[in-house]
Amino acid sequence: MNSLSSTNMGIARVVAVSTVAFLALGITACTAGATEEASSSSGPTVALGEDPSQDAVGLYTDRDTAVAAAVDALPEFIEKALKQTGVPGAAVAVVSKGEVVFEKGYGVRDVTTDEPVDIDTVFQIASLSKPLSSSIVAKAITEDAELSWEDPVVEYLPGFALQDPYVTAHAKIADFFSHRTGIPTGGGDDLEDVGFDVDYIMAHMDQIPLASFRDTYQYSNFGLTVGGEAVAASRGQTWDQTAHELLFEPLGMTSTTTLHDDYLAADDRAAMHARTGEGVYEQLFDRDADAEAPAGGVASTAGDIAKWMNMVLGDGEVDGAEFIDPLVLAKTYSAHSITGGDAKNLASRTSHYGFGINVGATVTGRVNINHSGAFGWGSATNATMIPDLDLGIVVLTNGAPSGVPEAIVSEFLDLVQFGEETRPWLEMWPVVFAKFSDPAGDLVGEEPPAGAAAAGPAGDYVGTYTSPYFGSFIVTEENGSLTGALGPEGGYTFEIDPWDGDTMSFVPTGENALPGSLSSAVFVREGDQITGVTLTYFNKFPAERQEPNGLGVFTRTG
Repeated sequence: MNSLSSTNMGIARVVAVSTVAFLALGITACTAGATEEASSSSGPTVALGEDPSQDAVGLYTDRDTAVAAAVDALPEFIEKALKQTGVPGAAVAVVSKGEVVFEKGYGVRDVTTDEPVDIDTVFQIASLSKPLSSSIVAKAITEDAELSWEDPVVEYLPGFALQDPYVTAHAKIADFFSHRTGIPTGGGDDLEDVGFDVDYIMAHMDQIPLASFRDTYQYSNFGLTVGGEAVAASRGQTWDQTAHELLFEPLGMTSTTTLHDDYLAADDRAAMHARTGEGVYEQLFDRDADAEAPAGGVASTAGDIAKWMNMVLGDGEVDGAEFIDPLVLAKTYSAHSITGGDAKNLASRTSHYGFGINVGATVTGRVNINHSGAFGWGSATNATMIPDLDLGIVVLTNGAPSGVPEAIVSEFLDLVQFGEETRPWLEMWPVVFAKFSDPAGDLVGEEPPAGAAAAGPAGDYVGTYTSPYFGSFIVTEENGSLTGALGPEGGYTFEIDPWDGDTMSFVPTGENALPGSLSSAVFVREGDQITGVTLTYFNKFPAERQEPNGLGVFTRTG
């Protein structure tokens, strides 16, 4: 991920999945369990693996006792986390040695109804969808000897293109799932925010300026989505059909779906809650993520995610039989991209990304594979697995990103490894996520300048403007007030208000433009005519140090 210090925290909302590796919850490929222990009177016990690369610091007690004690401590900590942060509800499950040893709901599904969360409550899991999707691809590869992570996506999506013809021709499914195509963070998310579907978005990704191919890590929802859609196309199916046939149905994940309508049809579902103040969460939005289903569109229960974790921890086995080729699974959850680390500090551990999952190590040297998910409109999740211990935990919540899932997971892993908390996780993680609900736009917190120039007559701005990326932007006038319309059938609308001369203001909305957002709309006047407009919010991706990309520049055509 990129730095969390960005003043435009749109980046934080779309790459929250990577923050876990950044601070504490690293990861890597699956490893064999420890086979014996070596101890010294002058140092800690070392749990020896089958290979020196699998050695780890020993637990404070035997493994089963450590896990049982950590599980016993979970309820109190979960309740404390919800009370301290105000997050409305959570569902948590723990798997150990192939069994679900803990599964419980806490809090409420919806603050407007106070209906309780239970073990059957369905949550939108956001980017926790990504590692599920990589398992789906691994299963497809297991079934089809002709399919590989190394296949170029254009082999299955011949009409798809990126801005660089070389990248179009050579980018593999693996590249899209490890975020190394150069598609910048946020690319395509802006089109989704204004209402476009996956077909439109993929057809216009050739307009997005690319970073260096295979040389940079650029977390991309629609990059991974392209990889998933390519695999579905190889089977002549939709992504939803592929997901259900290859993973959800075989594992008995009966409450899991990639379709938003299915989520809405569930009677026992957790509503999303935006953070509107310190410890205050309100049910304001509904997030339809169908356009990016492989990357963020799954809805599920903690129990269903537990079934998937048991499969992964079992090296791809289900009920004693091979379900996914263990070599394919190991490649899926091994490191392929460098995502973080302090280049100025040699003591800083480097974090990595596999195919749809974070990969690193715990403080004790154990492989840790995990992913978080976050919707600024009101969902935060995390699943973490420690293959060496055959142990996994999933936390689903229905509040905007606040660090609660990460704090619960960090606390649990501390208790397993050390028998006590090593850091005040419930104080630390909320600080990391504090700005995830910040508004976006270049005018946030600003007032029109003193002595601002008057805007021109409203009729000057009325007309149709076009962008190769966003399509039509239509400005209309009624009783002297201007309205802008973007997206399919002009369904994304906003008022355009005077600011300073031909620079106007508008309030963007969407997953990455939370309440309080404010942006400029800079109209271009040549002589007496308005010839174009730049919608500043839509002209720059949210990552730190991103330059204007030109996608939000519109030319007047009528």
